[in-house]
Amino acid sequence: MGGNNPLVVWDAADVDAVASIAVHSTYITAGQRCSCARRLILPEGPVGDAIVASIVDMAGRLSIGRWNDEPAPFIGPLVSAAAANDVLAAQADLIERGATAIAPMQRHALGPAFVSPGLIDVTGIDVPDEEVFGPLIQVIRVKSFDAAIDVANDTAYGLSSGLVSDDEALWNRFWVESRAGIVNWNRPTCGAASNMPFGGPGQSGNLRPSAYYAADYCAYPVATQAARQITRMAIKGID
Repeated sequence: MGGNNPLVVWDAADVDAVASIAVHSTYITAGQRCSCARRLILPEGPVGDAIVASIVDMAGRLSIGRWNDEPAPFIGPLVSAAAANDVLAAQADLIERGATAIAPMQRHALGPAFVSPGLIDVTGIDVPDEEVFGPLIQVIRVKSFDAAIDVANDTAYGLSSGLVSDDEALWNRFWVESRAGIVNWNRPTCGAASNMPFGGPGQSGNLRPSAYYAADYCAYPVATQAARQITRMAIKGID
């Protein structure tokens, strides 16, 4: 059920609403969901710059705390100090490969299992197709929507993907061409429900034994949560 899940943003006017969806997709439960976004695919130029700036602003104001803190924090610890070590090491490796640390994850003063939310730009960098299971998003800038779909599908995984866009025609195309079992529109990539299919092709298949039908529920039907309008999501501690 792992995933190197993409969130694509294209032709979306409300920058702050886009950022709120990206924050929920990436940093909810400290990024410890297999359906969290790991890659944020943006257009080159000032539009992408504005989205990144808004995400960095929101991420910097997210509350970090323990499970029993009041009010409840947006981000808690990773499952262990070893897990925090792993995600920090993965980030260090990406930076060593040439990634730009816009807002790097850092160890938090609350304890060795706590890290801050991170955002790095890996555009043009050869990076591993691996799931970093923590609050880190890798930004990739592209020139066209065609390139965005190609980058989104350039993974051995296929659990979830998302499109944030005001253009329904782009959504209709993305839904068909996206190689994932959970494909959402203007909703976080981790949006799912117990009464919907949950799984995906490639290394995201759930591998439950079910003879002939196993291939069907691992890849199809595709589960979707969609909203025609991009709406800013409330973020605990900010809104």
